[in-house]
Amino acid sequence: MRLLSYGDRALLVECDDLAGARRAYRTLTARRFGGVTELVPGGRTVLVRADTRVTGLTHLAHWVRSVLDGTDEPDSSRGEGARCVAPGGDAPGGAVVSIPVVYDGEDLADVASAWGCSVDEVVARHAATEWVCAFVGFAPGFPYLVPAGADGRPKALPPVPRRATSRQRVPAGAVALAAEYCGVYPRESPGGWQLIGRTDAVLWDARREPPALVTAGTRVRFEPVRAVVRDVSQESSDTRAGSTGVGGRADGRTPEKRHGHASEVERTDGKERDEGAAVLRVLEPGALTLVQDLGRPGLAAIGVGASGAFDRAAHRLANRLVGNDECAAGLEILLGGAALALPAGAWIAVTGADGPVTLDEAPVAHAHPVRAERDGAVLRIGPAARGVRSYVAVRGGIAVESVLGSRSRDTLAALGPDPVSAGDELIVGGAVTGPVPAVDLVPVDASGIDHAELDVRPGPRLDWFTRDSWHRMLETEWTVSVRADRTGVRLDGPTLDRVPAVVDRELASEGMTAGAIQVSPDGVPTILGPDHPVTGGYPVIAVVTDDTLDRLAQLRPGTHVRLRLATGRP
Repeated sequence: MRLLSYGDRALLVECDDLAGARRAYRTLTARRFGGVTELVPGGRTVLVRADTRVTGLTHLAHWVRSVLDGTDEPDSSRGEGARCVAPGGDAPGGAVVSIPVVYDGEDLADVASAWGCSVDEVVARHAATEWVCAFVGFAPGFPYLVPAGADGRPKALPPVPRRATSRQRVPAGAVALAAEYCGVYPRESPGGWQLIGRTDAVLWDARREPPALVTAGTRVRFEPVRAVVRDVSQESSDTRAGSTGVGGRADGRTPEKRHGHASEVERTDGKERDEGAAVLRVLEPGALTLVQDLGRPGLAAIGVGASGAFDRAAHRLANRLVGNDECAAGLEILLGGAALALPAGAWIAVTGADGPVTLDEAPVAHAHPVRAERDGAVLRIGPAARGVRSYVAVRGGIAVESVLGSRSRDTLAALGPDPVSAGDELIVGGAVTGPVPAVDLVPVDASGIDHAELDVRPGPRLDWFTRDSWHRMLETEWTVSVRADRTGVRLDGPTLDRVPAVVDRELASEGMTAGAIQVSPDGVPTILGPDHPVTGGYPVIAVVTDDTLDRLAQLRPGTHVRLRLATGRP
């Protein structure tokens, strides 16, 4: 077992094999304490995220070592949660799930060639194998399955190479193989695994408890079935769109209403709100406007990332300016260009990117609370002159439906409320904690400057890269690429080279975190944003510190960026 640095908020536990990682995950889960915010199992690792307000990384490392070598003792000072089990906790003798499969995948012949057998034998061997979920990652409910009892080194089935080129679209319900793993895609997404079949089993349903059909430790059996030809003339178009002919919906979804419309009775925080609730009406949504709060941390073990506001400081400030709880949901507006009609008496504040803001054509100061004096007063957020994302908080917050404890939109996982559209009516909630503060000026740093600095600390895979690459990373003035969104921000500049020993080596999937700087095989770094995949297979050379991570949200394509080594202990 090795403990690897992972920035200033986490450690990575590296084990010899998958079996060791699963044992470490089970043990750490059973003994976790309040300072541990998340445990993310991977192919050979466990990512341990910490709340640094509760525990430092030195104490966290001591806890990990003492737990895994069996020397820790129960400690009442750890507080509540010392014996809690995370979602998807792996337990011996886990549940058994049967999944029907139509074996007609596009890559069956390629798998047969790799195995040196016929297509029929591929199907027979796959269906005869009992699988166990090692961990869940990539997307909500996506299981990484290995042959049961193989101790992390499967011998029952040979490994299968990933496709040389990923598909842009893998349909929901696809059953696929890659390396030693088998997986099932819960929803349509890109992917590079070899497709061997399809199922209509609902792998993920956010309204189900638990939402993931398969979690760490679950045993899975695949049952070959024949495709059923349906009379689609009797089905709705919504049902036809998601059906593969095995039974049920292939994407695991049920028809659902749009979130946050006052014309419907909405359930928020267990309370029903009627049609008379105060609402914000969306007149113009701009390029992309999302409902965001501070996210849904703690669910990585079932493949769900934290998401939440990209610029957390701007989101918190906007809420404080109108007397809200800092966790209240507000709007994140990309590049401005949005307009809202406010109810009479509504207090609002706009923070984040700099640009013209008006209320009924009167200028509104940046980061300053203002009140709508009439019903239908029009708030306009003009084009962002500097920065990328503006944040709008309304007193009481936005009370759209909560999904897994959060109202945030995760753009990668498609969780949470849809992006807002013209005509949407967003209900105003009751997340008020105090009066609107009497302030004349809130001094905040200008966002979106032409040059930015981000502090970094070493990542867990620093030893995969040459010493020259590390120095080059810190000495280069990088440029923000056009490939920048909530998932990650790619940096243009020189390539970062691996050491010869790992040039052609694949990294077993391991936990990721916002701010992690992944380096793809072509040597290009990408800084992960709040909607990053829960696990990933590219090595992380460094991690942006929590103190400077919010700056990433306001960097436009073309902005020059310096990565500066943070000093002092994390």
